[in-house]
Amino acid sequence: MANPLADCVSSLRSSNHLLSNSISILDSGVNDFPRLAQVLQTKKHFELLPSSALSAAQSRLLSSLTPEFNNLLARVETHLDRLERREQALVARCELLEGRLSTSGDDTEALRKSSRGIGRKSFAGEGDGSREALKLKQMKAKKERLGYTVERLSLQAQQRERQLRKSVAAQ
Repeated sequence: MANPLADCVSSLRSSNHLLSNSISILDSGVNDFPRLAQVLQTKKHFELLPSSALSAAQSRLLSSLTPEFNNLLARVETHLDRLERREQALVARCELLEGRLSTSGDDTEALRKSSRGIGRKSFAGEGDGSREALKLKQMKAKKERLGYTVERLSLQAQQRERQLRKSVAAQ
């Protein structure tokens, strides 16, 4: 009778081993279910909209942003105008000071020459000639400064025309 029980025990052991193998296989398969559920879950990344809704949203965005852009552009333009006026004032002041320095340098040289000439009994006509030469130099310097100013203003006009063309093309 021991023989049939041994067969039952061995059959029970093999069934138990088969059941534990099945449980381990099921456990490894079920263990991955939360990740699989998340991977297989469908999400809408891009929603399809009709073109009319898209164009309406674009126009609303454009209408809300246009005043802000215009305001910022106006502020930038006023700031640039201020900077240009400041630059012009500084350039004009620099030219004026250069003119004064060159004039004062010429005046001091002319005064030195005329004071030396007085000691040597120079003619009165020569003093007028040096004054005229001094005045001629001043006029030439002024002409040169005005030429630079005209050139600068023409360049600024060209730059503003380009900016105007760009702004018209952008609109």
